[in-house]
Amino acid sequence: MKQPFYILGPCGLESEEFAWDMARSLKEIADRLGINWYFKASYDKANRTSGDAFRGPGVEEGTRILGEISKELGVPVTTDIHTPEHAAIAAESIDLLQIPAFLCRQTDLLEACAKTGRTVNVKKGQFLAPWDTVNIAKKMQGFGCDDFYLTERGVSFGYNNLVADMRSLYWMKEEGIRVIFDATHSVQRPGGLGGSTGGDGVLAPVLARAAVATGVDGVFMEVHSNPAEALSDGPNQIPLTEIEDVLKRLIAVHDAAHG
Repeated sequence: MKQPFYILGPCGLESEEFAWDMARSLKEIADRLGINWYFKASYDKANRTSGDAFRGPGVEEGTRILGEISKELGVPVTTDIHTPEHAAIAAESIDLLQIPAFLCRQTDLLEACAKTGRTVNVKKGQFLAPWDTVNIAKKMQGFGCDDFYLTERGVSFGYNNLVADMRSLYWMKEEGIRVIFDATHSVQRPGGLGGSTGGDGVLAPVLARAAVATGVDGVFMEVHSNPAEALSDGPNQIPLTEIEDVLKRLIAVHDAAHG
């Protein structure tokens, strides 16, 4: 089994300068380690807990920034798509179109992303059992798209809490689905801070190691140069200063479990 690829980057596109700084820093690390990866940042955080929370620069400006980063650094990029209308716009410069978990059953959105010809990553809803993702896969295939992934990002476990069930990774792969594990959002505490989402970011590398040992195609981890000052999802992001060591351990786990 080959090494998984990685999706790395900040939760939100906080500014153009910030995005470039993060992308350059992560590229240096990825080049040293020889990993395959996507740079990730969201142009619109449309699912925030509070209406007053930071969202981002929007689809036109956000995809422009990501497209220029991809072109200059030679790194594929990914971002969230929230409406069918945004799919074609994003597909002009985005390599991997990501559908948020809350929207994973939105047929029009799935169809719009599928028909762009780009690779699609559908996040499994917090409300879905792993075997229910077969229906999402059938939708994608019905729309003529076989180049897609499904991402496990935890399931609701009571109020303001998620739990990651590693059995889900096995069961989805048993259905012939290519699977990504989202370590960042699996440790969220949705709405746990009242007006914003909390989480246990220290556990993200722990769950990532378990997922790599289980056998996944990709690992998603949000990374920030200063999580405490992040404009979105700060409690769950891995500090930039720590991500290289986290990746080294994941590579070692993979080699031990699947080498």
